[in-house]
Amino acid sequence: MASLSNDGEGHNQGNKPPVPPKCESLHTFLDTLGLAEYFPNKLSLRSLQEINEESLSEKEVDSLQAIPWAFLRKLLMANTKSRSFVYASENDGTNDLFTESNTDISPNTLDVVVALFVCADSFLLQEMTLKMSMCQFAVPFLLPNGTQNQCTLMLWALRGILKEWRPHSLSESKGFVEESVVCAKIPLVSFVRLRNCTLSKSQVMNHLLSKSQQHHDFFCHREMAGGCRPRKIANGMVEMSWYLPCGNTTIDIFPEPVAIANLRGDICAFEKQFAFLAQVSQAMFVFLDSFDEKEQKMFVSSQQIKSKLFFIVNYQKDANPEVRSSIQEVMDALKLTKEDIIVKSQNVNMAKLAEMICSVIRKTISVHSAPLDIESMANIACEFGISVDELSNEASHSAEGAAQNIIKGIGVRKIEDYKKSQLPLQGETWKKLAQIEKEGCRLHTTGDLKLEEYKEQLQQEIQSIQKTRSMYKITTGMSEFLNSLTTDNYDERAFFLKWTEHKLDMRSRKYLSSLRHEFKEHCQRKDKDSLAQIDQKLLDSSLGIEHYMREMGHIYEALFGTSNKIDKLPTLAAELLLAGFPLELLDGDASSIPVKWVSDVLMELHRMVGEKSHLLVLTVLGVQSTGKSTLLNTMFGVQFAVSSGRCTRGAYMLLLPVGEDLKTEMACDFILLIDTEGLKSSDLAQLDNSYEHDNELATFVIGLSDVTIINVAMENFTEMKDILQIAVHAFLRMKELGKKTVCHFVHQNVGGVSAHSKLRAERQHLMDNLNEMTQIAATMEKKTGISKFTDVLTYDMERNNWYIPGLWYGTPPMAPVNTGYSAAVFDFKKNMLKNLNARSSEPFFNIPQFLEWMGSMWRAVKFENFIFSFQNTLVAQAYDCLCKEFSEWEWSFKKHVYSWLESATIQISNTETSCMQTLKQTVEALYTDARKEVDSQQREMQEKLKQYYKRKDRHVGLLERYKHDFIKNIKSLQTEMQTGARNGLDIALQQRTDMAKVKDLHRKQAATIEEQVLQLLKNCKGRKDELSDKDLKADFDSMWNKAVANISGLVEKDISSEILKELHSSFGYRQISEHMEHVKDLREYGLDTFKVKSKKHFLVQEKNVFSKRSVKQSIQSVVDTAIQNCRRMIDESAKSKSDYQAFLTKDLLEKIEEYISKVNNKTNIKFEVDLKLYICGIAARKFTEMHRKFLSEKDPLKHLETCKSQYLTDFTDLYRFKDRCQRKSQEFTQLCLKPALAEYINKSIGADIVDAILNSSYSTEYNSRSYFQYSILKELLENGEFREFLRYIQNYESYVKDWIHKHVVRCLSNEISLCSLKTKRLGLIMEKVVEAVETSQSGDDGCPLPNDTQSTTVLVQNVCKVLSKVISVPMDTVDRILFQNTCLFVPFSKTLLECLSDLKRQLEEEVATSSDITETLNEVSVKPQHELFERVFGCGKQCPFCKAPCEAGGKAHEQHYAAVHRSQGLGAYRSITTNILSEEICTSSVHGNGSFRNHQTKFQFHPYKDYHTYYPDWLIPPDRSIEASDYWKYVLVKYNEMFAEAYKAKPAVYPSAWKKIGKVQALKGLKSAFNIK
Repeated sequence: MASLSNDGEGHNQGNKPPVPPKCESLHTFLDTLGLAEYFPNKLSLRSLQEINEESLSEKEVDSLQAIPWAFLRKLLMANTKSRSFVYASENDGTNDLFTESNTDISPNTLDVVVALFVCADSFLLQEMTLKMSMCQFAVPFLLPNGTQNQCTLMLWALRGILKEWRPHSLSESKGFVEESVVCAKIPLVSFVRLRNCTLSKSQVMNHLLSKSQQHHDFFCHREMAGGCRPRKIANGMVEMSWYLPCGNTTIDIFPEPVAIANLRGDICAFEKQFAFLAQVSQAMFVFLDSFDEKEQKMFVSSQQIKSKLFFIVNYQKDANPEVRSSIQEVMDALKLTKEDIIVKSQNVNMAKLAEMICSVIRKTISVHSAPLDIESMANIACEFGISVDELSNEASHSAEGAAQNIIKGIGVRKIEDYKKSQLPLQGETWKKLAQIEKEGCRLHTTGDLKLEEYKEQLQQEIQSIQKTRSMYKITTGMSEFLNSLTTDNYDERAFFLKWTEHKLDMRSRKYLSSLRHEFKEHCQRKDKDSLAQIDQKLLDSSLGIEHYMREMGHIYEALFGTSNKIDKLPTLAAELLLAGFPLELLDGDASSIPVKWVSDVLMELHRMVGEKSHLLVLTVLGVQSTGKSTLLNTMFGVQFAVSSGRCTRGAYMLLLPVGEDLKTEMACDFILLIDTEGLKSSDLAQLDNSYEHDNELATFVIGLSDVTIINVAMENFTEMKDILQIAVHAFLRMKELGKKTVCHFVHQNVGGVSAHSKLRAERQHLMDNLNEMTQIAATMEKKTGISKFTDVLTYDMERNNWYIPGLWYGTPPMAPVNTGYSAAVFDFKKNMLKNLNARSSEPFFNIPQFLEWMGSMWRAVKFENFIFSFQNTLVAQAYDCLCKEFSEWEWSFKKHVYSWLESATIQISNTETSCMQTLKQTVEALYTDARKEVDSQQREMQEKLKQYYKRKDRHVGLLERYKHDFIKNIKSLQTEMQTGARNGLDIALQQRTDMAKVKDLHRKQAATIEEQVLQLLKNCKGRKDELSDKDLKADFDSMWNKAVANISGLVEKDISSEILKELHSSFGYRQISEHMEHVKDLREYGLDTFKVKSKKHFLVQEKNVFSKRSVKQSIQSVVDTAIQNCRRMIDESAKSKSDYQAFLTKDLLEKIEEYISKVNNKTNIKFEVDLKLYICGIAARKFTEMHRKFLSEKDPLKHLETCKSQYLTDFTDLYRFKDRCQRKSQEFTQLCLKPALAEYINKSIGADIVDAILNSSYSTEYNSRSYFQYSILKELLENGEFREFLRYIQNYESYVKDWIHKHVVRCLSNEISLCSLKTKRLGLIMEKVVEAVETSQSGDDGCPLPNDTQSTTVLVQNVCKVLSKVISVPMDTVDRILFQNTCLFVPFSKTLLECLSDLKRQLEEEVATSSDITETLNEVSVKPQHELFERVFGCGKQCPFCKAPCEAGGKAHEQHYAAVHRSQGLGAYRSITTNILSEEICTSSVHGNGSFRNHQTKFQFHPYKDYHTYYPDWLIPPDRSIEASDYWKYVLVKYNEMFAEAYKAKPAVYPSAWKKIGKVQALKGLKSAFNIK
């Protein structure tokens, strides 16, 4: 017999017997297609799910090797055009029009199918078969395996096909049958042919099955693309398709389902397949033209034909009479009648023939015995020597046994009872635990209990449940499941899951179908109570693999650490996730997440992939039954459940690998798909918690997602609006957190090539609704500046809307997948992923970051609070990183301005004061320079911020909402530094002016002395006898005494009066005369303790004694802090060696007014006057001392006395004509350069100290405000001093300043060497001095100065001029040294360089022996303690309830925030009526139902939840964890009595559980709160 001819369904090729396909031809064909490496069964589904360039490509087939991959890609997307592939070779070049072109060298489609089936592994086989069935392609039933006349029954491959149909018997009740095709007893009708048949059997079958709807090619035939090519390996294959009724008698061909089998090739060549089909078929149709002798014998002698035989004869009028006789002989032998033959004459067209066959089939199946299911057929196949894929696979066989044991364990019990006994951890205790955890966050039902007591009660309930769960013993069912799952054979594990899934579906399907039917009936009756009961029954009666996997997670959480086997469960789950199995993310039954389980599984996955785990998270949301899961399955070739016997709720995640060719472009290693249950089901909407559940789920998954796909059902927009409202809220919340989400709207069931343009009005309608919802959401979330959807996220109405035709092309169940559906889904997928490639932001989260984000999102969902910013660890880390960088930029900015100001100050101090106009011009020019310097630094800092936000490694997207704050901080810093620089110049100018008067007086007196010295010298030289040194000294002393006799001291100013004048000015035009009229001497004020007095100081007199006491205590607290910090400010100013300046009082009064502003709504003008008088009294005494000290140091007589010895020496040397080079060099270095250098080092080293601390091991304390707070609180805990705790709370600013000062001293005493810093600074400045001397030895023309005394003077003056930009050399001293200069230039310059070396050694020795750190800190112009304080102190605001300090970055932030809040009683907050300190923690209070009252509320109760009404700039999120507040709970318990005594209150009443918190636990809680690892 010959094989099939080129036209596929065979003409007679002569009498030459056909040659069956051999193994050699199979291997050759596989090699041709490039599939040899995958044979046998090595091609996996997982490998095809990888997202790579090829999976997103639409390129034409360009080689034979590309054909199978093109077919697979399209098939896995359920594209009905997947069988249409053509590969054309080069044209043969002939010009003959009638020569047949032979360029198509594509293989036969069926050969490609067979090739892929023999190469695919078991799981790809199931997926291919399922997708072929969805496309209504006939699927392989018996697959030739390459050996002559051998084949395999594809039982396993067919198990994945689940069909729904409605037989006519259920039409009235609208019932339906849902069954797996391998288990359903569907009558089988087989179609075979003889070798000589010229009629296309497959075309006839297609006409038959398409009779009721549009024509569809169920079976490949000769007229299809690829159908006319000779078959190489597909002969002997039996394909199967099904006809399934829809219940409509006008459409259905058959009232019941019918299976159709089609044997490819001649039955004589494949007798085994023919015999098997004859055994299992209800009817068999044989296509033929005639019988030859061999065929006659085969039919007549066959005893195995149990099927009802029908012959379909393609009869021609001119046929040989022998044809008729051969047919008649066979019919007679088989006792067939005329009804058993269908003659296809020339008058019978294809439609008529199909109708005739249909009629015969209907009649046959109506009278035939019970049909077999495919499972039963498999047993029969074995008798014929046909292998069965399931039975020949040892792993599958073993796994089926294990799965069957699971089913046996269920037995006849109800699923609900089985789950309670065998899967108990996911039952009521888990749901109760989830509810308690949410209630612990939301605090809705506190009842009569105090808030903290209620929280502790809930915590105890949680611990009780967890303890009960920890005593869990693994049940028999779970033990069997885990034992089967933990096998080392990965194939067996995968088979076990599939087998268990199939069997569980089959077990629960029928019962769930009836429940759903009952559910719909109650929905129509709006029976809410019954609906809730049936909904619960549906959940309870649902049992699938996910329930066992869920229980596995609960076992891990409950028994973690009890055995090695339990601890390895995350590894097992991670392997499954990596292999492509979905894992439950959110349990929809309990609406909760087993956080530890999910986290540990994903972290194990992170480890498995070598920590290369950046995830692009993609989620689909939409109304129930709108094809969300089908969309994902089609788009990515995955297997989310779409229609089964389960009723699963929640969210599932599935991992897809990204190919190496796209990883860099897409900035991710995997795509994480999240499939969710349908939202806002019209049925479930009637249940009380439906909206809450939908809101939680949608917000959570949108928060996790980088891409959100929303299935829009425009035909039911009322339901859709609720979903969109939830989504808009979620998008708005993510915008606030800086999470950039891409949103696509998919409109399904919209067909037509013009859909996109015609539906512009619909898109605009959707846009209008989104804008409206955005406005509503922004109002509810209290966000301003947001009025339209595009304010929330980047959205293009044209590019972010996708129109996808309906899934089915026709009426199910016989409708194939719409080709347009698959093509549109692929187009959407390609464009969506390609557009993501163009994103310029940082890479997607890796797994640890994703888990941090997930934890924060879930915590926010539980708290119903989404403005949780810093509670989100990733946001906190990103914010801290930016704050650290910003602090560095800020310090760089400040350091630059400080350095410039130092130079400018020296320039002013070195400017001649003989012409005040010159000095003023110099300062005016410096004002301009200062502004330019600050502006330049500000631009540089802004550029740094701009570049930072372009970085891809710091999650800067999460910080978008803080960008404005940092810009404001830069502007604030700019203003601060401009003001500071101008004030610095003003101070330098004032000091220079003041010192000019002193210097002028000194200069005049020096001139008088010098004149007297010269006169004395002249007189002495006029004597004839030479005077001895004793005589010279006696004469000099006499002259000196006479000269200084009339010198008077400096006049003392009335500092007290000057301060009083400034004090008066600070009140402006306000009437204060009655309060100030008796003030005479400020120094009489501030001597006692300042006490706030209600009658004297209150703005409004409180009638209630408790409220009066409360207001008084709050004002007194501010007063105490003000006095303490102002006293410190006065002391620091008074330590200066300069004279008193008016700006000191101005700065002090500004500081006082800062504190007064905190209580000015409670106090009157008398309070302000009294407080200012009190503090200014302290200042008057201190500043008077400061002034007197200055006058004493600058006293003219004292100044001259210090010069007396120098003048005496000059007088003696001049008299004796001594060489004065050595002495003058020493005097210049010692009296001029040394003090200038010492002053320079001592003043300029401040910035060096700051740098040294920030670069040392002590720097961590100043990295961020959060870590600074942690360091202080940790030290307080370790020291355990109550007074320190009290001072920290009551006088936070003062405490921090003291702490930093002590810390700086400790740094300089230990790790950081002050000597080294000074020596380094000395070395730098000495280089400049030596360079100045060497440069000054040449004249303006560059030539060396002449060797005369004038050159010596020029040298000294030039050196001072060069150095005037870096140090302030006392020119009056220089003039005194140059008095009557007799030093020649050359020897002087030589000795000067030698003296400089001596000076350097001398200064180094002095630096080495100097150890007074405090004195150094007082002298430096840039105070290290002040700069570090500014770095970490921030705005200085404290929580209005508990006094926790703000930790937000910069000073100009919009909202204040503290990581750790505390019991409000620690901040002196108490009950107004009982005077008992409050134990409530404000992070709990603001989320509970309680109220507060204070002066701001006019002592009227106000809900804590609405605290923003009075404190709009404070953000008080919930605690990060229950342990976060343990630190302050411990402090309150330990020092409760002491705090009460200090605050004159009664001790707080706290929950007894707080007593169990120890020091270790308190520290642990502190670390948790500040996210310290």
